[in-house]
Amino acid sequence: MSFLRLDCLLEICMPDKNTALVQGTLDMLILKTLALESMHAHGIGLRIEQISQGVFLVNAGSLFPALKRLERSGWVESEWRSTENSRRAKYYVLTATGKEQLKSETRDWKTQSIAIARILGA
Repeated sequence: MSFLRLDCLLEICMPDKNTALVQGTLDMLILKTLALESMHAHGIGLRIEQISQGVFLVNAGSLFPALKRLERSGWVESEWRSTENSRRAKYYVLTATGKEQLKSETRDWKTQSIAIARILGA
């Protein structure tokens, strides 16, 4: 059974560690998750946990503000729909500008990751 870590005050938590990813990474991970398909907030958190093979557990207290921020930026839109369990939930959809933002953030992340790897390998 998966869960969202409520005891972690960081954007993204690693199990049994008090470590966060670089500022802004949560937005990129949400955008990437929504590039696969539209989904509700709980589904986004679960998908990030699944794809990261349990390394990242998204704190609900970070996920909802991030989704609001992405909506205000125009990178995602939301609409109320019925879930698989016939409950109503807000589903998030990646917009065209969100797709462009994801491309940009992914390119920047790859550049930064290569630079960090060079520094750590020195």
